[in-house]
Amino acid sequence: MFEKVLVPIDFSPYAKAVLGCVGDIPGVKEAMLLNVVTRPTLTRLWDPAAEVREAEKRLEEEKKNLHPGILVKTKVVSALEGEIPRAIQKVAGEQNPSLVVLGARGKSIIESALLGSVTRNVLRFGDNHLLILRFKIAGGAKGFDFPGSKGTRGLREDEAEPLHLEKYCADLFSRVLIPTDFSQPEEAAISFLKAIPGLESIHLLHVVSRGESREEIESMAKDAEKKLQEIALELGGDGRVVSSRVVIGNPVEQIRTIAEEEDISLIAMSSVGKDTMYTGRIGSRTYDVANTAKRPVLVVRMKPIYAVPAA
Repeated sequence: MFEKVLVPIDFSPYAKAVLGCVGDIPGVKEAMLLNVVTRPTLTRLWDPAAEVREAEKRLEEEKKNLHPGILVKTKVVSALEGEIPRAIQKVAGEQNPSLVVLGARGKSIIESALLGSVTRNVLRFGDNHLLILRFKIAGGAKGFDFPGSKGTRGLREDEAEPLHLEKYCADLFSRVLIPTDFSQPEEAAISFLKAIPGLESIHLLHVVSRGESREEIESMAKDAEKKLQEIALELGGDGRVVSSRVVIGNPVEQIRTIAEEEDISLIAMSSVGKDTMYTGRIGSRTYDVANTAKRPVLVVRMKPIYAVPAA
């Protein structure tokens, strides 16, 4: 399923926690660790050779944090600040991984932040299936310092406080929430997800977000319940427990809320849905959930359908 994964890391504690989760991805056999050495845009002269060599050494050390059964390769590239997402996508195009794995944040970790800029841009413009991992910050710190960073209190590396992260990935694919709007891309994404081994519990969700009258909303909800039951029958078997739920409200808010209520281990969504299947690389609903949810998110890339069907 996800035999070959690309894992960009910046050596932050958040990135180290991501490495600890790679072995929990179903079917992973090979992992490439990628570090992008950067320089400020206004720097005129820059020879990255020494920094690249240092990063290569650090990646060799980071390999020890992965499961021993995984073949681990490393790669270091250089780029201007702000060009890291493009560098990641270039390497992904060369390596053709079945999955890109990123932490929601990196060196600039602030609890109130949503996605880090690198992860956000890979989400918006990437072409590969994307797993965004999130971790709880133990103690709920508003800001902190860690080795290699410019911390909130300006501490030196040897004075930096350790960052404590509580990870979700021990049972990453055990309780999966799959929202659907019944569009063709989302049906294809569900078929893709069905083949992932180790899914123990699947929670299907449809959010009714439109309707001019109570009668219309109730009719749409009943129709959605029937469709979800049909999908549940297809997903059942192999010991999986499948449940379905129809709610009314804002899709993004409802997905986030139910993920917390059901203690979901992973939210899995198609990159495009009914409203964006003809137009975009990433739909607004998927983007907003991935950007703001407190749980890990798997974005299943479905290419937009560029030919609009005849009326």
